[in-house]
Amino acid sequence: MRLERQNATRVAFTIIVVFVVAQVTWWILMQGRLANELRDTTLAAWERDARTATAVLALDPSAAGELLARYPHLRQAASGGALEVDPAARLDVERRSERTIRMLAFEGPFFALVIIGLLLFIAGSLRTERELKRRQANFLSAVTHEFKTPISTLRLLVQTLRLRPSGAVRQQDYLRRMEGEIDRLERTSEQVLATARLEQSSEPPPLAAADLNQVVQGWLGRLRPGLEVRGADLRVRYSAEPLPVALDGDAFGVAFSNLLDNAVKYTPGETKRIAVTLERDGDLIVLHVDDEGVGLPTAERERVFERFYRTGDEMTRESAGVGLGLALVKSTVEAMRGWVKVADGPSGRGTRFTVVLPRRVALAEGDASGGDAPGARPSAALGDGSAA
Repeated sequence: MRLERQNATRVAFTIIVVFVVAQVTWWILMQGRLANELRDTTLAAWERDARTATAVLALDPSAAGELLARYPHLRQAASGGALEVDPAARLDVERRSERTIRMLAFEGPFFALVIIGLLLFIAGSLRTERELKRRQANFLSAVTHEFKTPISTLRLLVQTLRLRPSGAVRQQDYLRRMEGEIDRLERTSEQVLATARLEQSSEPPPLAAADLNQVVQGWLGRLRPGLEVRGADLRVRYSAEPLPVALDGDAFGVAFSNLLDNAVKYTPGETKRIAVTLERDGDLIVLHVDDEGVGLPTAERERVFERFYRTGDEMTRESAGVGLGLALVKSTVEAMRGWVKVADGPSGRGTRFTVVLPRRVALAEGDASGGDAPGARPSAALGDGSAA
């Protein structure tokens, strides 16, 4: 149905463009013909004036001055005794006609281009609105799915535990699955609520001084259990030096959680190797999140940060989500005066998401441990088990 509407829109747009071009072409040809007819009519009238004036002059030779004053476009012939059309006046009429035709040849296409440009703008606006409606429909479908599926699973597991006696091993398995569904509900709720807060807030969030090493360490301590239940194998490399930044700890945590969730979601297999790297690059603080998943096509890299954007259709998509995670990451990081970018993974496999924040110089020159995240500055060893 959507494809049929799009085809109908394209056909209507093509018809309008063809009509505009045909109308402008007809107008140019018609006005050009009128300009030529006016030129020919004027020159023919001047020829008649010359013949009439010559006849009068033959009857009264003394009337030459009066005739030339009455007919400024005439002059006395070099042979004398007759009046003729002044070549300068004839040339002026022909030039004016040519100038009119050139003006029409310029104004007509310009008018057509303006009309077509406006039509393209309207078509683009309609296409954008249609795409936004499609994404919103996908968002509603995804949110419905993301809430109904965990709730249905939780209800089934609770009823099973209540109605069927089971051993300790099976109970632990049921509890683990219930915890996973609760985490899924929590992630969806956090994304929707965080997006609503960003949209409603007219002021940037308050930023506090912190060491990004400590902030990431604190959040990994909270997020690691849930990620490992989903098969994540986290490898963390902290910076050997403090990474002073200014950020909103809670908002950064939501963005960081979304990056890790995205990495786990799109990495196939039971074991999903995720690498987190923190480093300093001059006056910039850089956080990399690498996965070994299916990768991201170049054409999709800019659009993945748009709200509600998700490739595919909600009825056939395998990965969970509502299309807000990466958009929330981008908005949150930009509110902290940073930016986020995406590229191929360093090993040529998977995807690398990079968060870049400005280095807080005041914190670097003062107390490097001024952050509010718990724990001492961690080791720089890859996959340090004490990192979380």
